[in-house]
Amino acid sequence: MSRSRAWAELLRLPALFTVPGDALSGAVAAGARPTPRTLLAIGSSLCLYEAGMALNDWADRAEDAEERPHRPLPSGRVHPAAAFTAACALTGAGLALAGRAGRPALTIAAPLAATVWAYDLALKHTPFGPAAMATARALDLLLGAAATTGHTRAALPSAALLGTHTLAVTVVSRQETKGGSPLAPLAALTTAALLSRVLAHCPTHSEADRPSGTGREGARREAVVHRPPASLTATAAVATGWHRRPGPGNARPTTWAWPPARALTTALAATYAATAARPYFHATLNPSPPLTQRAVGGGIRATIPLQAALSARSGAGLTALFIAGLAPLGRRFGRKVSIT
Repeated sequence: MSRSRAWAELLRLPALFTVPGDALSGAVAAGARPTPRTLLAIGSSLCLYEAGMALNDWADRAEDAEERPHRPLPSGRVHPAAAFTAACALTGAGLALAGRAGRPALTIAAPLAATVWAYDLALKHTPFGPAAMATARALDLLLGAAATTGHTRAALPSAALLGTHTLAVTVVSRQETKGGSPLAPLAALTTAALLSRVLAHCPTHSEADRPSGTGREGARREAVVHRPPASLTATAAVATGWHRRPGPGNARPTTWAWPPARALTTALAATYAATAARPYFHATLNPSPPLTQRAVGGGIRATIPLQAALSARSGAGLTALFIAGLAPLGRRFGRKVSIT
């Protein structure tokens, strides 16, 4: 049990619940529902994420011996060679799973793995560290889009929003062991407020694509644009809240809409803001190490409702609810093993 707990601490297992939402939100942002290839992308993401965790502690083992001697490596509960071997094996597994998902997925996974290793071994303590971490998280979302559809362009806005959030959390994390200036948590608090506002006020996918025009041309555009996500069956459409709108006159119903999309996106955006804002605010008032660590933990946990909001914004209500359901599991495991 002691050895298992040591590895759970090394790999920060509660943080794993923030990973599946990357690929899922990337898939729906690209305009598709999750497929078996999306599952391969999730597996690849989990492996690369855990590789980064193991490599991070291996690279910081001397620093942790002074600042956090209770960590698995400096305490002697996990051997440094074992941590480095695990990082290599997990990286190989992540790339192999991405390769199974297709060449487009591997094209994203390769630079993602390179960014993870570059961050842990060279960039973490430089001014480029936060940008590298943000890039890794954005690439992880694009990995889901590439694996599912073979394309990433439509998922770029979602990747940018997720990367911005990650950038803010990483900036705060740089002072979690010694404390520091209140400017970092204040900037993160402002970022969370802006992101939640963008999510809540930007139109959802169905609203953004609302057809314009009247008469036959408007009806034609409406028939093309207002339809459920690809391959959505009639039963699934009813279950997720999609319904047909009647066409003009006696015409067959040709339009689709998902009324809860805006409400669900707003609710999830508010959940994201609430999860991140309180610990950020406390760290702003008192940037001590304990409160800064709580702010980092709050920022990591807020990743889940952010991913869910991005999915709801793309019109994928069930996917958004599934991602949101990972948050309670993360909190439950977080009571046993620290997320930071």
